[in-house]
Amino acid sequence: MRFNRACGTLVHPTSFPSKYGIGDLGTEAREFLQFLTETRQSVWQILPLGPTGYGNSPYASYSAFAGNPFLISPDILIEKGLLTKDEASKAILPSSTRVDYDTVFANKSALFEKAYKRYEEQNGKAGGKDLKNFARKNTFWLKDYCLFTACSEYYDRKPWNKWDQDIARRKPAAIKKAEKDLADRIRYHRWLQFEFYNQWLSLKETANKNGITIIGDIPIFVDHNSADCWAHSKYFEVDEIGNRLLVAGVPPDYFSATGQLWGNPLYKWKELKKDGYLWWIKRFEQMLVMVDAIRVDHFRGFDAYWEVKAEAKTAEHGRWVKGPGTDLFDTILKKLGELPIIAEDLGVITSDVVYLRDKYDFPGMKILQFAWSDNAGNSFIPHNYNTSNCVVYTGTHDNDTSRGWYDSATDLEKHRLREYVRSACEKPEAELIRLAMTSCANQAIFPLQDLMGLGTEHRMNLPGTVENNWMWRYTHEMLEMIDKGSIRYLVELTNRDPKAKLQDANLVELVTEEAN
Repeated sequence: MRFNRACGTLVHPTSFPSKYGIGDLGTEAREFLQFLTETRQSVWQILPLGPTGYGNSPYASYSAFAGNPFLISPDILIEKGLLTKDEASKAILPSSTRVDYDTVFANKSALFEKAYKRYEEQNGKAGGKDLKNFARKNTFWLKDYCLFTACSEYYDRKPWNKWDQDIARRKPAAIKKAEKDLADRIRYHRWLQFEFYNQWLSLKETANKNGITIIGDIPIFVDHNSADCWAHSKYFEVDEIGNRLLVAGVPPDYFSATGQLWGNPLYKWKELKKDGYLWWIKRFEQMLVMVDAIRVDHFRGFDAYWEVKAEAKTAEHGRWVKGPGTDLFDTILKKLGELPIIAEDLGVITSDVVYLRDKYDFPGMKILQFAWSDNAGNSFIPHNYNTSNCVVYTGTHDNDTSRGWYDSATDLEKHRLREYVRSACEKPEAELIRLAMTSCANQAIFPLQDLMGLGTEHRMNLPGTVENNWMWRYTHEMLEMIDKGSIRYLVELTNRDPKAKLQDANLVELVTEEAN
């Protein structure tokens, strides 16, 4: 699928300046949408929305289908009469550009418990009509996720392969007993998902009404300690008691000399194929309820993936194994129709990966921070883009901010950029943004930090590390200080406002009719 010429901003909801210590889906989210509208941007890209596990990474989620309950806005719960202002005030934290996850989890959990108690008092244990409809529509994943989460609490958040073996292996009698013993917690987690989806889909509706497309993110792999791996263990490289056998990663690359050892269990693609890739079809189907388009993380893994033994300490010693390739996407397309996918085609890219991407007309990614290591044949430098069917970024969530990148770049890289843009690069992020906007790429997307001109201390993630990631937030003042006029000027100059194109087309049609 090809995308319209447009531009937008990459920022995750956790980065919004909510007064509760972590961004949420309330007022500040709508203020951000207003910022996009005022600057004539029409794309909002986010990271995965799932409930976060190890390291608070959205790429290590407890579920490939569920939403992160800590994005729920207490202020919306107040509006619904499920919390009082006084109760919510006890969870307010000082303004900060960092998420204090432990404090946030404790504070918001206490609020949600109160809100759910009131919801149940009003609607009974079975829940209201809307909740029942939500549960029915999401039968494929919701029941397993809620039971998994309740069991995880019961077993002190230990990984599921460390639970009692009968429940870990999903013996029917153990499942039935857990459903009875943990019924209250199962209902609570079902309500959290119901509330998350209500708030998110309301926000998405507002975005779409204002002409804003939301690009979501689907990690190719899922976390070992997830409802998906527990409920569908036959699809994953784990042994009979749930221990990982083969895991995912990438060999040494730009980000790490020893590679990246992600630790996610690899898929048993032959097992997935037996039932027509049902789990993957359901996953894409659910994503397209949540968002308008999907960035597929580590797209090359569908052609071939890096296989590492679970006991390995680094990802240096592994092997490439052929993935499902066209068989998977042909099946999904047959079931769901055209897929609005962006292929994250970074890393070791072969001709087979290019073929897989281009067969379905999926746009790839261009990262401008990668464009200055050499001039000859560098696919990230704008004059080498051989198609407009791509998405250009100054950087992604895995890169340093553009100002931080420039400050640590080699003298040669700095020289090449300065020569290319004919500038002293006092504001390197602005130069990269302008390059992206004036390129032929259909979509140009920028981390919000680059629009704010921020340095390394505002980086979102450093691949290969666990601590101090996924914490960045902005303040109201930081958003207000962005030069909106310069963004609007670039949007108009580079023809990246789909609304304006529609208006121009209508004007041409009107003038033509008058002439006739």
